[in-house]
Amino acid sequence: MLKAGPIWALGAMSGTSLDGVDAAMLFTDGERILEFGETGYRAYDDEERGLIRDALGLWPGDPGVEAAAEVVETAHAELLSQIAGADLIGFHGQTLAHDPGGRGTHQAGNGSVLAEVLGVPVVWDFRSADVGLGGQGAPLAPYFHFACAKRIKAEAPVAFLNLGGVGNLTWVDPSRSAPDAEGACLAFDTGPANAPVNDLMRARRGLTQDEGGALAAQGQADPAIIAAFLAHPFFYRIPPKSLDRNDFHALLQAVSHLSDADAAATLTRAAAEAVARGAEHFPLPVSQLLVTGGGRHNATLMAHLAALMPCDVLPVEAVGLDGDMLEAQAFAFLAVRVARGLPTSGPTTTGVAGQVGGGQISRPGV
Repeated sequence: MLKAGPIWALGAMSGTSLDGVDAAMLFTDGERILEFGETGYRAYDDEERGLIRDALGLWPGDPGVEAAAEVVETAHAELLSQIAGADLIGFHGQTLAHDPGGRGTHQAGNGSVLAEVLGVPVVWDFRSADVGLGGQGAPLAPYFHFACAKRIKAEAPVAFLNLGGVGNLTWVDPSRSAPDAEGACLAFDTGPANAPVNDLMRARRGLTQDEGGALAAQGQADPAIIAAFLAHPFFYRIPPKSLDRNDFHALLQAVSHLSDADAAATLTRAAAEAVARGAEHFPLPVSQLLVTGGGRHNATLMAHLAALMPCDVLPVEAVGLDGDMLEAQAFAFLAVRVARGLPTSGPTTTGVAGQVGGGQISRPGV
């Protein structure tokens, strides 16, 4: 049994950008952020990244999934074992496939393995319950974003934008009492963010990313490709809504005839346009768009967002948060909510019919 009151939880996240594993400690009761703690990062090497990439789009039992899961579990165990003092661990795993309303959702990595190795209870499989009840299973950080808005003492509605492989937005009204209160949160995926550019750079230049958006800054975006991209049915769906990393794979094919610089410029502008299109769904205007995830380091992408959005666009560091660790902190926070029987998603964040507490708990020796 967990002790009453706030506890130290250790969250871990391996995102769709496939760069590595983030880990972060959080002192929380599952409702408030009381203190931020130690953080860590463990990069995937080229071989590990290749094994995970080869398993993208696969489902449990498919060839290649077991090898990817072993990479994920090993990397997490190596990193999490270096951070002491956790009462509970939140382990997201690596999303390989996401098909809500179809085959479901698949995150590689078994939390019971980590519980045995680390000797600490592990909350994992956060998405399956939501998807099983008809939700999108994503995004899952919004209830944590609500706590962040309270932590920074926001007084007017704000939005958090996570720019990982896929982009997602959370609109928050901090005047509400709790994240599951009516009108407190609206969340949804915006469209592809870093993934297409990263895939382009890997295919054409053998690099993991367009560092700082330097290549995109040298090119010209193709307006016809962007117009066709924005005509995709996804952008006409009312949120909540979510995506798989490869749902817009055709976008890479659309830029195949362009120079490297023009292709990067087009993909980068498309990511920004998708965010601006998503912001049209906000219930009320926001005073700030607070950007987290790797995409905030892309100066070209951030400049496009600043030009497109009618509010201040800032990295979350501007309000005292850590954009590299926000998602890992989110899963520490959500792990405590699961352990305390609090909801982790609801109708306005994933589209599920009611408030859902996702996740299962594995305890060492059980």
